[in-house]
Amino acid sequence: MPKITRHSLNAACAAAMLGLAIPANAADITIATVNNGDMVVMQRLASDFESKHPDIHLKWVVLEENVLRQRLTTDIATKAGQFDVLTVGNYEVPIWAKQGWLVPMDLPAAYDVDDILKPVRTALTVDGKLYAVPFYAESAMTYYRKDLFDKAGITMPAAPTYAEIRGFADKITDKSTQTYGMCLRGKPGWGENMAYVTSLVNAEGGRWFDTNWKPTLDSKPWHDALDYYTGILKADGPPGAASNGFNENLALFASGHCGMWIDATVAGGMLFDTKQSQVADKVAFAPMPTGSFQGAPTWLWSWNLAIPATSKQQAAAKEFVTWATSKDYIKLVASKNGWVAVPPGTRQSTYDNPDYQKAAPFASFVLKAIDVANPNGQTAEPRPYTGAQFVAIPEFQGIGTQVGQTVAATLTGQQTDDAALKSAETATERTMRQAGYPKK
Repeated sequence: MPKITRHSLNAACAAAMLGLAIPANAADITIATVNNGDMVVMQRLASDFESKHPDIHLKWVVLEENVLRQRLTTDIATKAGQFDVLTVGNYEVPIWAKQGWLVPMDLPAAYDVDDILKPVRTALTVDGKLYAVPFYAESAMTYYRKDLFDKAGITMPAAPTYAEIRGFADKITDKSTQTYGMCLRGKPGWGENMAYVTSLVNAEGGRWFDTNWKPTLDSKPWHDALDYYTGILKADGPPGAASNGFNENLALFASGHCGMWIDATVAGGMLFDTKQSQVADKVAFAPMPTGSFQGAPTWLWSWNLAIPATSKQQAAAKEFVTWATSKDYIKLVASKNGWVAVPPGTRQSTYDNPDYQKAAPFASFVLKAIDVANPNGQTAEPRPYTGAQFVAIPEFQGIGTQVGQTVAATLTGQQTDDAALKSAETATERTMRQAGYPKK
């Protein structure tokens, strides 16, 4: 029996006078997450979790995407143990799981793991064990303003090409009204500008590395892709495009300043939501454009909640992760913000729900895009890695960020496209050599 002191007795009396319960095994868990809209909603609705789990107190660290990745990678690699719940992508999960850095997810039957869409679940599974659960998942698509297309007398094809998109952007740009024909990620980072640029390179038949792990950045597909990227943004993009990532472009489109935007399908729930978007009744969508190479690897991304092996509150962390990715959480968001705003791309039950189908005109399109996503498909020439908008090796986080900075410099005029790709290839080759590639 624990010793009762005057201090503990006074504290208990004070708590009783205030009507508070003192949990026997109180746990503080620290959650690190990205400042994207769905995660901000999760933080706002977390009082529901705390009311049902008075013995668990949540602490939040909400960071911009690039900063979050850097903080979490440093923390988990050094075993610092600052966080109990990590928001990580399907890039990190398999790599970190193989390092023994993540705790396998042993979830209750009521959670219904099989309800998670198979491509998303597969990307988070290593040796038959699930190491993270998805908060939302996405492929990519083309958003456009149908009112601007009607005004210009043009029609979006069912399967647009990049050449057609370039012509459309020129026709709907009106800088006098701050309406820009194309918004694209320009902010440097392996998961920011390079997520889009890598997809564009794939569409032109390019790859990051040949089968001997030699970088191929100074090649025709990369030059074609970068020339297109810088050309369309300089002619038809918003000012300061090199500073715009996913969140910045979302804000630009939602406020009426983008005629088209090629990015993640998760944005649909925000752009079609009248509470968040000024153009909700004007936005339409089409597939991601195709380039010169058909059948390229296609975008598949998920933001997931994982528990690091260094957490001292793993049981409490698992309670939170289970709540935040459950069917009940999705219903909670729907009750507060409407079905159009629920986290997309994770559960079949969401897409089977008539209320979601009615509220989200993009639902079936997104479901199909995720179902047929092929991040492990081959490029025009064979490649030794998997991933559509990233390279699934540990070194890519540093390489992609460095190349992303070089690519961003082409938008600001600090480097030419040719000089940037030559510089990027040299730097990448040096990093790969230092990392011991090709590995025996």
